Amino acid sequence: MKFQVDRDVMADAVLWASRTLPTKSTQPLLTGMHLVADESGLTLSGSDADVSARANLKADVIETGTVLIPGRLLADITRSLPSAVIDFSIEGNRAKISCGRSSFTIPTMPVAEYPPLPTMPGLSGTVTGTDFANAISQVAIAASRDETLPAFTGVKIDVEGAVITLAATDRYRLAVRELNWSPTSTSLSTHALVPAKFLSDSSKSLSHSDSISLAFATGNEGLIGIEGSGRQTTSRLLAADFPKYQTLLPTESTTVAQISTSALVESVKRVSLVLEREAPIRVHFANGEAVITGGGGSGELAEAKEFIECTLTGEELTIAFNHQFLLDGLSAIDSAIAVVSMTTAIRPAVISGATDFGAQPDDSFKYLLMPIRQQ
Repeated sequence: MKFQVDRDVMADAVLWASRTLPTKSTQPLLTGMHLVADESGLTLSGSDADVSARANLKADVIETGTVLIPGRLLADITRSLPSAVIDFSIEGNRAKISCGRSSFTIPTMPVAEYPPLPTMPGLSGTVTGTDFANAISQVAIAASRDETLPAFTGVKIDVEGAVITLAATDRYRLAVRELNWSPTSTSLSTHALVPAKFLSDSSKSLSHSDSISLAFATGNEGLIGIEGSGRQTTSRLLAADFPKYQTLLPTESTTVAQISTSALVESVKRVSLVLEREAPIRVHFANGEAVITGGGGSGELAEAKEFIECTLTGEELTIAFNHQFLLDGLSAIDSAIAVVSMTTAIRPAVISGATDFGAQPDDSFKYLLMPIRQQ
């Protein structure tokens, strides 16, 4: 096996494939990166048994072959090499990597014992890289990081024809986003619970792609595949029951406030400076003005107060939130105006976005946030 490849191209591909490699594993061979050089170029693959990643790249293949080498070491080496052409060859049971005036030899691993990687499911449809990355970033913020509750660490994907609905929750908030795409069949109907981290990492890496292919396995395979720009990745689905989130979204509200998103974000950040531990931030919505307060009370606690322009439909209301959860939702709507729909101080509020005061909210994204009961 022998090939030449541009260092920058190689380093980028190795970074993509190595992101799935486990740091520790009961199967040591899974820490290796699988390289295949043939007439079509070079293919790099890695897997941790649940998630796999492949990268196809152009290379000048002098001798075809297959090899398995320590993946993270290869990533460290290629990242540190000068920007030049890499010469890669196998000499006995060692791989030789030369670039400029740098040279490394590293031991290979028994490639014949490497477990086969999952096969990419058949194509289900396509979506632009930017749209997919934006949609995933909006909902993934609401996913839990508590691995003891696997159902809440995923993003629920519901596909009905040309519309994908994404949802994630950690029990304290819920993010729901509708996304238009181009399915292979307008009658396609499927559902999947996918690890949020997998979707976040994959969508960010492929955000520059003009088109991303999504592949949902049929039957009991429990697999999703994502492909774009010569990169391919698969993940096993989460075997857990996601809550019926549609019933959580209020069908009506008695108080609707419209407020500048950027002004509210800055105010919440400043007021949160005085908050102790898990203390909430309080917002009093009134027609013409919203008052954001935090801290204070008994003792010598610091206190902060901010006033922001606000338009209100319905009754005045004071409601309290976890300040970081509120900031996450405001960042996710990506709109100039935040529309906050409420019923009472102890019922969930729904945040959506609008282009200007008085404009209709964009219902393609909704962020439901549980309030904190005030003492």
